[in-house]
Amino acid sequence: MSGATLVGEVSTAPPKPALPPDLDQESREWLHDLRAGGGVREAAVARLHALLLKGARFEVSRRRTTHPHVRGDDYDDLAQQAADDALVSVLRRLDDFRGASRFTTWAYKFALLEAAVKLRKRAWQGREIPLEDDAWSSLSAEGMEPAALAEQGELVATLKEAIDSILTEHQRRVLVALAIDGVPIDVLADRLDTTRGALYKTLHDARRKLRAHLEASGLAPDAMLEETD
Repeated sequence: MSGATLVGEVSTAPPKPALPPDLDQESREWLHDLRAGGGVREAAVARLHALLLKGARFEVSRRRTTHPHVRGDDYDDLAQQAADDALVSVLRRLDDFRGASRFTTWAYKFALLEAAVKLRKRAWQGREIPLEDDAWSSLSAEGMEPAALAEQGELVATLKEAIDSILTEHQRRVLVALAIDGVPIDVLADRLDTTRGALYKTLHDARRKLRAHLEASGLAPDAMLEETD
C-alpha cells in the first residue's frame, strides 16, 4: 500500500503528562530537557547524574562514623553506585513528580536513599543473617524487679510459643530477622530474593497474628509488635 496512510493505522506517541500548574521554572526546564531527545536529553541526564552523585557522596560521608568497616575507595565506589541507581529510578519515575517540591529536591532524595541502602548492604556483606530464633536472650530484662521480671518472662515464653506455632515458616523467619535480630529490611530483601513491600506485608501479618494471640492470652503485646515501620 502506497501513498496515503489509513487513519486507523497512524501510530501516535502517548501525550506527555501535564505539568503541575504552579511548578517553578527551573523544575519545568528539568522535565522538558529530560523528556527531550538527542543532545538536550543527554546533557540533562549528565547534569542530573552529577547532582545525584553530590547527594550520594554527602550521605556516604555523613554516615562514615556509623560504618567504620567501609574504608578508602569503598566510599566513592558506593556513592557512584548509589548515584547510578538513583538516576535510573528518577528517570523511570518522571511522571510521578507532582511538584510538591523543586525537582532537584525530589530527585536528591533518591540519591540519599540509595546511598543509605548501599551502606547498609555493605555493612552486612559477608555476614550470615540469623534466620532462626536464637536471639531470645536479647529480650531479657536485666535490672527488673522480680514481679516485673516474671511477667516479662511469661510474655516472652508465650510470644516464643506463638511464633513457633501460629506463624508460617516464612513469617517466622522474617519476624525474627527484622524485629529481633535487627537485620535491615533491604538487606533481608536481597538475601531472600524478594521486595521490601513483600517483607513489610509479611511482617504486618505476623504481628497481627501474634498481637491477637497475646491479647487472647490476657497479655499486653510486646513492643516488638508495635507498628513502627
